[in-house]
Amino acid sequence: MKGLRGERLGGEFQKEIYAVINGRIRFDNPDMSPVISVTEVDVAPDLKSAKVFISVFDTNKRREENTFEIIKENAGLIRRELSKVMRVRTVPELRIKKDESMQYGEKIDKILLGLEKDEK
Repeated sequence: MKGLRGERLGGEFQKEIYAVINGRIRFDNPDMSPVISVTEVDVAPDLKSAKVFISVFDTNKRREENTFEIIKENAGLIRRELSKVMRVRTVPELRIKKDESMQYGEKIDKILLGLEKDEK
């Protein structure tokens, strides 16, 4: 959602989603990855849906994948918890997506480093 209202709602949803993940979901699943970040929430103009971009960082890839799946499976719980704290008429349906911008940036860095080595 573009515009000031959409940005504000996205920012508020981002903070509250992180609080739910770090609180209730982590309490129920103590084996989750230690570093989880809600990088962006993109709310649709009609407020019916929102894309939630999540980054999970862990040295153990299996635990990283399990953590993302736990968050994805608990989208309904997150939405229910949001409805308790947010003062909006309807809480959008949450579509949890993996944010792979860090991996993409890392890949680009490696390519650029390879180019620098080739020039020397």
